[in-house]
Amino acid sequence: MKLVRKDIEKDNAGQVTLVPEEPEDMWHTYNLVQVGDSLRASTIRKVQTESSTGSVGSNRVRTTLTLSVEAIDFDSQACQLRVKGTNIQENEYVKMGAYHTIELEPNRQFTLAKKQWDSVVLERIEQACDPAWSADVAAVVMQEGLAHICLVTPSMTLTRAKVEVNIPRKRKGNCSQHDRALERFYEQVVQAIQRHIHFDVVKCVLVASPGFVREQFCDYMFQQAVKTDNKVLLENRSKFLQVHASSGHKYSLKEALCDPTVASRLSDTKAAGEVKALDDFYKMLQHEPDRAFYGLKQVEKANEAMAIDTLLISDELFRHQDVATRSRYVRLVDSVKENAGTVRIFSSLHVSGEQLSQLTGIAAILRFPVPELSDQENDSSSEEDE
Repeated sequence: MKLVRKDIEKDNAGQVTLVPEEPEDMWHTYNLVQVGDSLRASTIRKVQTESSTGSVGSNRVRTTLTLSVEAIDFDSQACQLRVKGTNIQENEYVKMGAYHTIELEPNRQFTLAKKQWDSVVLERIEQACDPAWSADVAAVVMQEGLAHICLVTPSMTLTRAKVEVNIPRKRKGNCSQHDRALERFYEQVVQAIQRHIHFDVVKCVLVASPGFVREQFCDYMFQQAVKTDNKVLLENRSKFLQVHASSGHKYSLKEALCDPTVASRLSDTKAAGEVKALDDFYKMLQHEPDRAFYGLKQVEKANEAMAIDTLLISDELFRHQDVATRSRYVRLVDSVKENAGTVRIFSSLHVSGEQLSQLTGIAAILRFPVPELSDQENDSSSEEDE
């Protein structure tokens, strides 16, 4: 994301002009735009024209509109963002108050105006515009006959390919069918890796599986690379890291990211930090439940006692339609930071973010036990929050 201009007043009202440069920037934009904001961007509008002879025709024209945002639609697979609203500025093609849908496009700037820019939104802009925050981790999660090729970006886990091949069982004295099917499966996975992983950006490729599948696959891949003189794979061999996972399904990626070898290799990536924080929370919940809370009311009470060391919160909560509820989450984040706590905002499109959402989307690891709070069941507080 490229920041073109930022005009924010002392009362936190103002506007920013941004240019999305990558598909993931659409996800950042989705988290920035809210109902009630004003969005100015270039769009195409179908316009009816009447000639001097009275015949009516229509043509498509590109024009710049300013909409008062009423609905936002994000397609996570295609990374496309559509914003619907009413026109609030004079335009030669579109009447005031007329409805229109703008589809935001990569490399085409837009201006977003808000009555109140809060700290969470401003921090997301900083992250989106920082070139260090890019998709630098890829993963192949596999088992015999099933593989998922994923890109782990700072904000989401994108499944780029799914490979499924039926592998017949080994039969006594005849393994040829099994071996041929396995070779065909490995070949399709190699092709998917070459098609979807950009080695000039990715600094590590995790190959995760149960048993010896990952070793057998890597042996096959690099033997074939030598035979075919595949320089891309051979030059990037050191980027491949083999780790254990319980299955070839996408959710097993969390196990791979929790591996200590992986954590040290990916210590500077946000994805690994999120996974470690969630893992620490679960360990704390198991061994010292007085220092691990979830649910908004419980976490707020812990914050009042200035006990929060790490706050885990899903970005989904900041997209809440109710302004008062959203402000409540923002105040909590600001307060934890003021009290020298760490705040980790999880992406709801990450595997770790999906798991946090099952715990109401908000949790906290405390500096010291707060037994009087843990006497109240976390579950009951989460029901009240709902």
